[in-house]
Amino acid sequence: MRPAPLRPHYVPSAAPAATQQPAQSAQPARYLTNDEAAAFLRLSPRTLEKQRVIGGGPRFRKFGRRVMYAIVDLEAWADARSFEMTSDPEYAARRDGAR
Repeated sequence: MRPAPLRPHYVPSAAPAATQQPAQSAQPARYLTNDEAAAFLRLSPRTLEKQRVIGGGPRFRKFGRRVMYAIVDLEAWADARSFEMTSDPEYAARRDGAR
């Protein structure tokens, strides 16, 4: 049996809503380090390092010495590698071209 979901506790505020400051929502990181990006994609960090050198990996950015990956670029790179089946002509062309 599942427990009932918790409901937030309502506390009435003494100050009017117009004078309250908006709540600061925790935004996810926009850029990830090599290790974080590898974990995001479930790849080895070394795989991303190799792909930066030989090509074929997700777009990256350099801030000084630091290499960073934008989450939108990681998602776009992963989406470009989605197929419905292994007999998909596009899948076969990419597989044969990678050899």
